[in-house]
Amino acid sequence: MHDFHPPIGDAGLYWVVPVPMGALTWGNDGKSATIELANVPVIDQPKWPAHGAATSPAVMSFKMTFDVTDKAVTYEDKARHFRVTWVLATCRMEARVEVPAAKFAWKSDPIEKCPPAEFAVIGEEVNGKYYDEAEGTTP
Repeated sequence: MHDFHPPIGDAGLYWVVPVPMGALTWGNDGKSATIELANVPVIDQPKWPAHGAATSPAVMSFKMTFDVTDKAVTYEDKARHFRVTWVLATCRMEARVEVPAAKFAWKSDPIEKCPPAEFAVIGEEVNGKYYDEAEGTTP
């Protein structure tokens, strides 16, 4: 079992990597998106989530495509100053990972052969002061 993820950043963020300019592209008038990253430094942590589990440097490359459906979703909680407005989407992904220390490499099927997963969303979220600003209720 392998778990590949970026190391926790200096700001304490987890599962976050910088996306360089040009790595995210939009198409079809904003109804599709592709993100493609190559040679992203991640770590292999086979015993995750065990606290202090050993890690090994790894490298991951991936491509994800998103295509929106006609199903819009809005959830709003005014008391908590929170709103999400999404359009449900399908997603396809291909990936490659290498762990040099373990002499381990894995590659998925090409994206064209991957069936679409119906769990993705494209949209926006506002909360806190940004919610108040959008509502025109900033104190």
